[in-house]
Amino acid sequence: MADWVTISSLATAGGTLVLAVATFQSVRSADRSAKVSERAFLAANLPLLVPSQLTDPVEKVRFQDNHWVKLKGGHAYAEATDHTIYFAIALRNAGQGLALLDRWRVDTNTTPTDFSTPPPDPGIFRRLTRDLYITAGFTGFWQGTMRDPTDPQFDEVRAAVKEHRLLMIDIEYADQEGGQRTTSRFAIATFGDDWLPSIARHWRLDGRDPRG
Repeated sequence: MADWVTISSLATAGGTLVLAVATFQSVRSADRSAKVSERAFLAANLPLLVPSQLTDPVEKVRFQDNHWVKLKGGHAYAEATDHTIYFAIALRNAGQGLALLDRWRVDTNTTPTDFSTPPPDPGIFRRLTRDLYITAGFTGFWQGTMRDPTDPQFDEVRAAVKEHRLLMIDIEYADQEGGQRTTSRFAIATFGDDWLPSIARHWRLDGRDPRG
């Protein structure tokens, strides 16, 4: 004679197991969809700075001591006096999101940068003293100064500028919410009387490295 109590219990257990599996698959699918949506949202707000084109418009750059520069598209600027070193780079935001420029550093060490080179330590960067933003798809500029002759780097960098030597400038920036931080390394070098920038490397400081 059939034990209907046992059969009923087994049926209930089986149904519960099927429901649990279905729930697990549903949660995992929802989690996967959420991650895809998040990555799509982040990609839509990711800034990416590159040198602007030679045909891009002139940028007017004012430094706090009322030193003005007309910065042509696709150009950089470097000038050194006894007390101040000025820098500027004409940029284009090739990414999809607003770029908020935050800090920078200059380096006279021009060892070639490859994919194994780690990003520079943000702790050694210099903070910008003004807010600089570049809208997605548009041009803008970065500017920086060194104003302290007792700075350990000052004499070395000043000599490099005076001698028109190659310089590396790292710029750290983020999206409009301060996330997706990126450091881009620009090389600036002279061609005739002009300083010209080129991009050397991009480091993603937040999230996954697109190179794996």
